[in-house]
Amino acid sequence: MRLLPLVTAFCTLSAASAFAAPVVQTVDTDKGKVIADEKGMTLYTFKKDESGKSNCYDDCAVKWPPYLAADDATADGDYTLVERKDGKKQWALKGMPLYFWVKDTKQGDATGDGVGKVWDAARP
Repeated sequence: MRLLPLVTAFCTLSAASAFAAPVVQTVDTDKGKVIADEKGMTLYTFKKDESGKSNCYDDCAVKWPPYLAADDATADGDYTLVERKDGKKQWALKGMPLYFWVKDTKQGDATGDGVGKVWDAARP
């Protein structure tokens, strides 16, 4: 009988991780409020992407790493998932894939906003 609470707790934790949503937050930057990951790093969208499809690979993905999701992640509200060519899942906001910018080094950096007139900081 004493094992029941442990089994229940394990099942609850397992079920919670199976429906993992992205951990995001709003942070203040010199460009205004932006959406960031759990570490406070700004997330970006790419104007050359299509809803539900990433077009940033190879050198682009080196400079703009995708915001990858766990294998067991599931969509949650405005946060959806895009499958990349390599089969990995990438978080998207309202269908638009999300990325980091390698030149951002600390929470609140938003140096990628406006780069090449095709990258925008994700906004709340």
